[in-house]
Order: sequence, then C-alpha cells, then structure tokens
Amino acid sequence: MDIILTENVKGLGTIGDVVKVKPGYGRNYLVPQGLAVAANDRNLNEMEHHKRQLTHKAQKLSKEAAAIKARIEAVVCSFAHKASEEGKLFGSVTSMEIADGLAAQGIEIDRRKILLDQPIKELGEHEVELKLNAGVNATIKVNVLRAEA
Repeated sequence: MDIILTENVKGLGTIGDVVKVKPGYGRNYLVPQGLAVAANDRNLNEMEHHKRQLTHKAQKLSKEAAAIKARIEAVVCSFAHKASEEGKLFGSVTSMEIADGLAAQGIEIDRRKILLDQPIKELGEHEVELKLNAGVNATIKVNVLRAEA
C-alpha cells in the first residue's frame, strides 16, 4: 500500500514522503491516527500543490529575514553600566535589555531569538547572534561602556 505521510513518523519518513507500507499498518494505524493519507491521484496532486505553496512561503520569509538581517547588522547597541576597576560589571547585560535596545532603534525582535549563552558581564564590544525566520542568523554588536557615577 502506498501512502503519503502527513506527519513525521520515526523510522518511516518525513512529511510529504510517499512510502510503501503493509496494508494493515497503513489502514489500521497510520490513516486513523492522521499520520498519513492514501496515495491516490487526488491526494498526490493536493500534496504537490501544498509543497509549491510552502516553497513560495519559505522564499518570502527568507527575503523578509534577509532585509531584517541587513537592518540589524547596521545597528550597534550601547549600554552604560557600573563596573569595577578591572572591567567587570556590577550586574549584566541580558537578552531582554538587548531586545529593548533594538526596539528603541526601531527593530522589534523577540528576546527569545537572541542567542546569548551567558549574560554579558564585562566592558567592551561583544558580538551577539540573533536567530531570525527561515534559518537566517544575524550578528549584532553590543558595546558595554562604563557608566558615569
């Protein structure tokens, strides 16, 4: 029996794959669970149309992400914090603070998309990675300065 997977099935395939399975497995498990549909002409045409739509949507998201990436990489975020003589901050610069700094410059980014392993705890210029849509990553420069007392 040939089926089209509508969900990822471990050991069988990913969404959109046409696979051959035993009739009982397809009829009694995969189709009732909503994991697959029968591979007839109508369903194959529908799946091809769906794939074309997803490809078009992915290209559109990729273009938008590239435009946002260009805007982000042109920006430098500066923060002033109190620091010790050795350059260690009395506190830290977090992803939420970076998101607020970007928002002040007109770029709205969700703070969860800022890939910051550890909060920034020392003075200087740091590069922080941001994960955008469609697998596009951008890098922003974060400049941490000593605050005047």
